[in-house]
Amino acid sequence: MTAEPAQRWGSTLDEVVVYAQGALCRRLARGIVPPDGRLRVVGLPRALDPGSLRARVLGAPGVRVTEARVEVEAEPLPLDSGTGTGTSDDLRREVERLRDAYAAARGRRDRQRRLIEEVRGLHPVPPPRRREDPHRRTPVDAWLELADFVDGRLTGLHTRLGELEEALLRVEHELDVASDRLGRASTDAPSAHLETTVSAVLTLDGTGDAGTELQLELEYGVPGAVWVPAYRLTHRQGDGSGRLVLRASVAQRTGEDWTGVRIALATADLRRRTDLPRLRSMRIGRRQPTTAATGWREPPGGLGDLFAGYDAAGPRPATTAAPLAVGAAGGAAPGPVPPPPPPPAPQGYGAPPPAFLVPDGVHDASREAFGSGTPGFAGDGPSRSARRPRAGGAPFTGAPAGLAPAAPGSPGAAAPPPSAPAAHGLAAPTPPPAPEVPAAGPPRPSGAELDYAALVLSGPDEPGGRRGRLFPDSPFHPVTAEFRRRAEAVAALPPPGHAVRPRESAGSFDHRFDAAARADIPSDGTWHTVTVGEIAVGLRTEYVCVPSVEQTVYATLVLCNATDQPLPAGPVEVTVDDDFLLTAALPTLAPGGVRRVGLGPAEAIRVTRRTHLEESTSGLRNNTTVLDHRVHVELANRLARPATVEVRERVPVTSEPDVRIEERADWKAPADGAGREHHAPGTRVWRVDLPAGGTAVLDGGYEIRIPAGKALAGGNRRS
Repeated sequence: MTAEPAQRWGSTLDEVVVYAQGALCRRLARGIVPPDGRLRVVGLPRALDPGSLRARVLGAPGVRVTEARVEVEAEPLPLDSGTGTGTSDDLRREVERLRDAYAAARGRRDRQRRLIEEVRGLHPVPPPRRREDPHRRTPVDAWLELADFVDGRLTGLHTRLGELEEALLRVEHELDVASDRLGRASTDAPSAHLETTVSAVLTLDGTGDAGTELQLELEYGVPGAVWVPAYRLTHRQGDGSGRLVLRASVAQRTGEDWTGVRIALATADLRRRTDLPRLRSMRIGRRQPTTAATGWREPPGGLGDLFAGYDAAGPRPATTAAPLAVGAAGGAAPGPVPPPPPPPAPQGYGAPPPAFLVPDGVHDASREAFGSGTPGFAGDGPSRSARRPRAGGAPFTGAPAGLAPAAPGSPGAAAPPPSAPAAHGLAAPTPPPAPEVPAAGPPRPSGAELDYAALVLSGPDEPGGRRGRLFPDSPFHPVTAEFRRRAEAVAALPPPGHAVRPRESAGSFDHRFDAAARADIPSDGTWHTVTVGEIAVGLRTEYVCVPSVEQTVYATLVLCNATDQPLPAGPVEVTVDDDFLLTAALPTLAPGGVRRVGLGPAEAIRVTRRTHLEESTSGLRNNTTVLDHRVHVELANRLARPATVEVRERVPVTSEPDVRIEERADWKAPADGAGREHHAPGTRVWRVDLPAGGTAVLDGGYEIRIPAGKALAGGNRRS
């Protein structure tokens, strides 16, 4: 807390790098530096990762950022205030109104159906006849009048039922449209009940004269952003090149609209940690005790006696204002919120990033999670726990003796918090937990328990097993946790057709693609197409057929990536001679790689295949069976231009040294290697250049020589 509020600077989002999951945003802020060097940059998204905040000064070598932290301010808005009534709130009210209208229309339709069933059940019932009564005549006129009444009544009721069903369908359609609009609405609009402000509090050093105008750059990570590649291929027949335009389908729900920003796309995983693993020594011989982790100390004895005076003073007086709990609707909870259990060790997105070098003048907020002394970090400000007050206890500034975290299984380990009472009535008494047996050997604290800058000293209001001990603090503010949960739901968004996730298609490489122009992507959680740039590729048209399987010729486009950047797999829209042909799946194309893209059957090229088999014996005693296979293939080109046709055949492959296969054809084995198409063993290829309107005849074959001892009983089965 400062005596005077920090000066507020506005900021503008300038660049966004979208990773396989998550994004890294850069904001620019400009203003006059206050005399004390403390300022507050507002406009940050509510789903921001606090541990990823970094700040630096642009264009001022002597000025650096010595402190950077994230502060979240949330307060309920009065009901009569006009702020916070955005488009999303109007859509939400419209959806609620249509849901009520739909329920009312369905109720009217159901009541009409029940009425029709009641009228349909009307039928004449004769009075009971006693045994001594004579037979009576049936009043036919009454029967007919009743039937006419039922028919007329049902006609009117069915007419009304048709009108009600039509009205129900109309309201249902309006409800579906409004629900879809609400689902696609941007999450950048503030809530109508809660005002949340996320800002970065910075401290500058070396500002010189007061009133100097500076420009700051803020970098932070956010979840809730994904992308998949897409392509558009334009080709003209007879041309040896084509235009391959790389596009990207981007979806984000980060809580802020990306308007006029520079977009970059990376195949890397933003959640992947880059710190080096710690290798433990392996010893051969007699077992030796494990060395305790550095910096860990046993908790002091009699720690509970420190709070004897606090407990003797009695319960705290009730406060008038209840703590604020943010839910799906952003309202306030009616009562106090019990303290949450200690979070697990940070894993995945939001975990403290590893230590790495940062250029001079850059302040990394995650540095505070590793203490001072790391080379390359700007400033040695106080730790994060010392600057930010913690609920339930005093701030912690270091790791004094006796206040280190208790390891699991150690004598001073913290007990789990008691279960919360039932919402109504008295909760059933829970049996006391069984005493924990301490593990043999020295304690083994986790990495989160040794991260002293991220530990929080539990105050006297915490449960008995936590008071006076250090536990890892949650890296996220409780107000913004709900926004992060909504943002991370974008990862489950189904991709477009033929689309492949970048991490699935990238394999072992990571590459970044920079878009040629700025783009606008709203925070609505739906796919938006962004043009990245044009890639020069080698292109030629070839025709492939496998007449032994199907006597059909297929047209293909052979793509060669002559650039130094890889192309991940994705859908490609193929346009030939300014006519859209189809949408195909482009496989991953590495630098220098060659891949085929199928275009479908080519009816103008015909293929015919005939085979002939002769079986004979040879050898001194006719102990060798000879199977002579002959293949005859005819090709006919009915196109108005030359065509290159690749005819594929397959020769048997044997692992027996006595069985010999002799080929008698001018075909060749295909070349396999890195960046080339994979072929099955025994594949043989003919490549024929057919002129316009020309034909070709291909003859080939092979002999299989099988010794008598290797022959199959009952004859040799063959195609």
